[in-house]
Amino acid sequence: MRTLVSIDNVILFVSMIPIVAWSWSPRLGVASRHLSRQLASPCVSQARWVTAKGSRSRPSFRLYSTSSGDSEKKRVVFLGTPDVAATTLRTIYEDSIKEDSSYELVGVVTQPPKRRGRKKDKLEPSPVAVVAEELGVPAMWPVKANDKEFLDDLEKNVRPDLCITAAYGQYLPKRFLAAPTYGTVNIHPSLLPRWRGASPVQRSLEAGDQPLGVSVLFTVSKMDAGPIIAQKEEPVDENDTATSLLPHLFTIGTDCLIEAMPGLLSGEITMETAQVQDESAIVNVDMISSIEAELQVWEMSARACHDRLRGFSMWPGVFVYVQIGDEDSTGDPFKVKLIETRVLSETQDPTDLIALGPTKKDGLRLVCGDGSVLELVKVQPAGKKAMDAKSFVNGYPKKTIRWVKPEPKEDA
Repeated sequence: MRTLVSIDNVILFVSMIPIVAWSWSPRLGVASRHLSRQLASPCVSQARWVTAKGSRSRPSFRLYSTSSGDSEKKRVVFLGTPDVAATTLRTIYEDSIKEDSSYELVGVVTQPPKRRGRKKDKLEPSPVAVVAEELGVPAMWPVKANDKEFLDDLEKNVRPDLCITAAYGQYLPKRFLAAPTYGTVNIHPSLLPRWRGASPVQRSLEAGDQPLGVSVLFTVSKMDAGPIIAQKEEPVDENDTATSLLPHLFTIGTDCLIEAMPGLLSGEITMETAQVQDESAIVNVDMISSIEAELQVWEMSARACHDRLRGFSMWPGVFVYVQIGDEDSTGDPFKVKLIETRVLSETQDPTDLIALGPTKKDGLRLVCGDGSVLELVKVQPAGKKAMDAKSFVNGYPKKTIRWVKPEPKEDA
């Protein structure tokens, strides 16, 4: 059957398409994109990027929404930045456009674009901003979440009923938390109150936790301290890493959140009805430092080394210093990054020698200070590509390989 469309309907449809226009805000030294429901030609401001002193500066972008949307549906705003949050955003959007959905996604808040590339010459938006543009959801990226113009726009124009955060990366001020009618909720990849703060999955794996898990909670001024709406445990394999588990846990957390959405938007689930956290069980996350990347094998167990590799797989990784040749060798020690390891059940007398196991399938065996054995399956010498253990050994035929404890640095 052929479908006929009148030119009048086409004109009506085009007139309803939001048009993006750039405008210059000299007071803030930023450019803002505003959605307009009037049919107009996009225009780009030719103003220079300037600071208050008139010098050139990196621009900061924002996109403010004044759309009213469906008045019968609750208004939801999503906050997030990295890839895992972008996946969550997509899932929430797909749920919001279902015929029986009680809410609409009216806006996204993310971190400002960053300069990337080897020369830092490319200003790129966050993964969440990219997905928001793809989905046609208005996006805002204030430099700081306490920016007055951003908060004014949130209160007067966006008017959220509920805000959802997932790895947003900024502290939310009290004024922001007071804006949404039903509060702000957060997806946090740990079994709170254990591992409050940033990098909870990394620290959970480093500690050898079993199981791991994810929590959905109300956001309050104190970090990750709000009452818990939903929580789910997730058993993990001893070889699972932060790289694979982080997106998996956010997927589980997103499903838990969507399941709770009807109760949140009806007012059935509130700060008062959610589960208060047990303050006696709090474990705070220490910020990960690149200094921790060096495995102190002379005092760590094989299990501790393996678990730190699992936790630090995304950043900063783990490494040991290796020296080729005898103890009296004059060759300088160099870093070898550990890419894949296994913990063996056997024990040996402590030694600094690193050697291949007895069978062809074995990797390099590193004996830790307590006699436990860490098998190095895949490694990456400094300045080279990752390789299996046998390929690494083949590069140094008939030479001994030792782990080295670096000499302590003298104070300048």
